[in-house]
Amino acid sequence: MAAVALTASMAACDDLFDPAIENIKDINNLDKEPATVDGILGSAYILMPYPDEMSTWDVATDDAVSNDLNNGFMKIAVGGWTAENGLSGDNYRDRNASIQFVNQFLSIVDNVTFSTNAAINEMFRDRLKGEAYALRVLNMYHLLQNYGGKTASGELMGVHIWTTPYDATMDMNVARDTYADCLKQLFEDAEKALELLPTDYQDVSSVNDIPAKYRQLGIDDPADYTRVFGNHAWTRMSGRIVEALLAQATLLASSPAFADGSGVTSTQAADYAAVVLDRIGGVAGISEKGHLWYTAEQMGEGGSVYGNHSEILWRGGITTSTSTLEENNFPPTIYGKGRINPTQNLVDAFPMQNGYPITDARSGYDAAKPYAGRDPRLEAYIVVNQSTLGVNNSTINTAADSDTNDGLNKESGYSTRTGYYMRKHLRNDVNPNPAGKVEKARYTKRIRYTEIFLAYAEAANEAWGPTGTGTHGYSAYDVIKAIRKRAGIGSQNGAYTGDPYLESVKNSKEEMRKLIRNERRLELCFENLRFWDLRRWQADLNETAKGVSIKGTAFTPIDVENRRYSDYMYYGPLPYSDVLKFSNLEQNQGW
Repeated sequence: MAAVALTASMAACDDLFDPAIENIKDINNLDKEPATVDGILGSAYILMPYPDEMSTWDVATDDAVSNDLNNGFMKIAVGGWTAENGLSGDNYRDRNASIQFVNQFLSIVDNVTFSTNAAINEMFRDRLKGEAYALRVLNMYHLLQNYGGKTASGELMGVHIWTTPYDATMDMNVARDTYADCLKQLFEDAEKALELLPTDYQDVSSVNDIPAKYRQLGIDDPADYTRVFGNHAWTRMSGRIVEALLAQATLLASSPAFADGSGVTSTQAADYAAVVLDRIGGVAGISEKGHLWYTAEQMGEGGSVYGNHSEILWRGGITTSTSTLEENNFPPTIYGKGRINPTQNLVDAFPMQNGYPITDARSGYDAAKPYAGRDPRLEAYIVVNQSTLGVNNSTINTAADSDTNDGLNKESGYSTRTGYYMRKHLRNDVNPNPAGKVEKARYTKRIRYTEIFLAYAEAANEAWGPTGTGTHGYSAYDVIKAIRKRAGIGSQNGAYTGDPYLESVKNSKEEMRKLIRNERRLELCFENLRFWDLRRWQADLNETAKGVSIKGTAFTPIDVENRRYSDYMYYGPLPYSDVLKFSNLEQNQGW
């Protein structure tokens, strides 16, 4: 026994003399490990910038505040935004880490065997490489949105362009590339992705549905094509998604904050958005219930796991059981924390149902009955005083003299600070009550068609005016008319009677610009977009967030939270730690 123990002891000490072999795979020896290689690409997907919890950035704008006084986004709105906090650093690291995974994948994929059938192997390589280039497009777009900006010299700069994997020997202390060069790389990656990816993933049943490229390689069995490009890949990068990313990126680049250094025009931005919209028939393809895509009735549990609501261009996978959003955002009387509180500023942006802004004498707005006769989207997106919500259709009393914790500034810590609660994103059939919790399926929206319609309207108006169409069959006016009509603007007793306010602005680019921006604010509220929209427009960042104090029949506006932004904050900061670490990494001006 002693000898055995001694032998075991000596074996355990071997590492002192000869280091043990570690369980770390060499990236250059993965040619026969396709699952591991696909996992590298999967790591890039995991880091995508789409939070499960919506509306986080909105509390840093004039659209919302949070009743969580430790909310990081709220802190940046009231003067706490610095280059040192995690709001800039985390995303910067994630985007670059995702690109690193992509570059590692691209460096080895052509040597990997995904199938012993050469033609099927070629299809796998094409699809996965296409996804990789598409992920680089996605990451570059978000890097430019977050960190593109003007340096002290006034030059519009982007970020580093990395197209090969870096290692410990690489010199990372290099200057940023220009914004225009970053866009050039984005376009090149998009072109490669579009050459390799199908517009959509779908199962096929006929050899005629197999693209000619693969038929020429010998693929004549629909099952072989479906194995690679079938429905099972639904949520992964496709050609349609790449086209949508190009529409987003060019709208950003053609906006006032970036247009003078990006080389991208409004005409180009409109054209890229039109590519996406033409695939669904242009304005005729607008989803009838697209503005209500998030509701229980529209989201549902039925249908194919691979399907989309007609409004959704790209989404995450379905989570089968969750009540997190409702737990965080329902009012406290129905077991929520009421975290996102819409502002009076946003409420006032909703017009009357006849289409006129509430400030217009023709609107019929009654300050004593401020929610009567309004744009139906107001009630659909925001809980106002005396709204009903939840599985029991509970009445929510948000008044200052409310006898429940739903009222303004109650001591529970979960009550509203503005007189409003968020309704959008929440399912009415979910019950967070711990004694009888009811959870439902949901998914993360990534891109929806209304965003692309509004991108087209914005760019087309700048390029050709409100009614100009360029080379397309529809104008900014046509898009806005369809969106407002869908929402119920101009309807009485179920019949459309017209939109006189829209007609009154259709001959003015400036007035149409205001209307388009307001429609974008309403349709896309609580979708983490306004924070970036205000900056790319170089609009006012310091509008005080307001609310309403209701006592009896009196509605009194109140100031809730002051915004403290400086003009240089139209461009976000690069992480302070990286600027300290790399002497050639020039910070955006002001930070």
